[in-house]
Amino acid sequence: MANSDQFRKANFVTDRWAELPLTVDRTLAVPLAAQVAAELRDAAVSGRIRVGERLPSSRTLATRLGVSRTVVTAAYDQLHAEGWVSGRTGSGTYLAAAPTAAPPQPADTGPATRTGDLVDLRSGTPCVELLDPAAWRRAWRAAGHRMPLVYKERRGEPAYLAAVAEHLLRHRGLSAANHTVLATSGTSSAAGELAAALLRPGDRVAIENPGYQRAVGAFRAAGMRVVPVPVDEQGLRVDRIPPDVRAVYCTPAHQFPLGCRMPAARRIELIDFARRTGALIVEDDYDGELRYDTAPLPLLATLAPDLVVHLGTTSKILSTTLGVGWLVAAPAITDAVVAHRETTGTLPAPAGQQVVVELSRGGDLSRHLRRLRRGMADRRATVVTELRRRHLPVQGDHAGSHLVVPLPSPAAEQRAIESARSRGIHLDGLARHHIGTPSTFGIAIGYATPAHADLGPAAAVTADCLAGV
Repeated sequence: MANSDQFRKANFVTDRWAELPLTVDRTLAVPLAAQVAAELRDAAVSGRIRVGERLPSSRTLATRLGVSRTVVTAAYDQLHAEGWVSGRTGSGTYLAAAPTAAPPQPADTGPATRTGDLVDLRSGTPCVELLDPAAWRRAWRAAGHRMPLVYKERRGEPAYLAAVAEHLLRHRGLSAANHTVLATSGTSSAAGELAAALLRPGDRVAIENPGYQRAVGAFRAAGMRVVPVPVDEQGLRVDRIPPDVRAVYCTPAHQFPLGCRMPAARRIELIDFARRTGALIVEDDYDGELRYDTAPLPLLATLAPDLVVHLGTTSKILSTTLGVGWLVAAPAITDAVVAHRETTGTLPAPAGQQVVVELSRGGDLSRHLRRLRRGMADRRATVVTELRRRHLPVQGDHAGSHLVVPLPSPAAEQRAIESARSRGIHLDGLARHHIGTPSTFGIAIGYATPAHADLGPAAAVTADCLAGV
């Protein structure tokens, strides 16, 4: 009788899935695995798959869709990472939760209103949906088992510095000894510490324009005079940097906000400038781990470790909850920063450092980064597909968590932002990222924050708004 019941259940699952309209389109730029995952999400949203229902085996679904089993396995892995499905040993894969359906869009072409929170497509945020909840909870529990600290480690927790050194070597190709690594509270905080520890009030600091305005604020708060330097499709214009600046702040791996990468020749030009003038280079590698098309170029810090201060953060690859990052520089520089901390009593949060240590221990951090790269590449492809359907230009390397759609004027930028807001989408314009009068206009579209089920519809609405300006 038991065998007969199992046979009937197996046939029910097979027949049930044969009736569901799941399809993939090989002509799209979206990877097949991402399409399969999206089809399953849509089926869950519409109620065609119910919570607790068993999904077909990867072999069965691969045969049904005419794709390889690897494609279906990757789709199941993505859904598992997002928390929608769960596996039961010896039983199969089950729908654990149903994604929230995106609000339906009106049939007419006029502006629509939407109640509740806006879907956030602004740049500079992490993708917490791709964090493994079990690994996250496990790291916090393990960190909580440690006894409370008595003395503060101004350099950072030794285990954290070792974890950062291992992370940088494995994922960024930067060899860093413990005495050259400091824990920080993030890149903008580190910029302020560097200015206070190494520079004098009134010193001039060159910064990309458009660029990261929180770094601008940190340098100004430390008493520095900020000098805006233009950016082109290869990043910071070294030929436009005044020779009397004491430091140069830049984002060479993925220029913020334009999204371009500084090529090798421009990097060498910047290093030569620093050697001639004695300027310090501050390399903000805020999302350097997130590259999807080619291997990253060597970091400035590997090319000139005596001239470059390398900054990194957990806020883009994990969560802003942790509030920690790192600084890598020559010992004389790190010693000066530690001396400044001794006089001010400042240091980054030990709790966040301990969580990173626990994520690193056992490989959870590396596994998360592999999953994050796959997931973010799929998210980028989803947005790009919607934009290209409307023949909109896309700027920015296959990296990071945002891309740029250029626009011809500040008026066009503002119209796009207002149109999207009226339809429930929060967009980020380039104008606000300038020092002084804006010269470059467009929309920086972030694809990390929304739930995956919301991203496709939000990207379609955004593309409509941009096409309409």
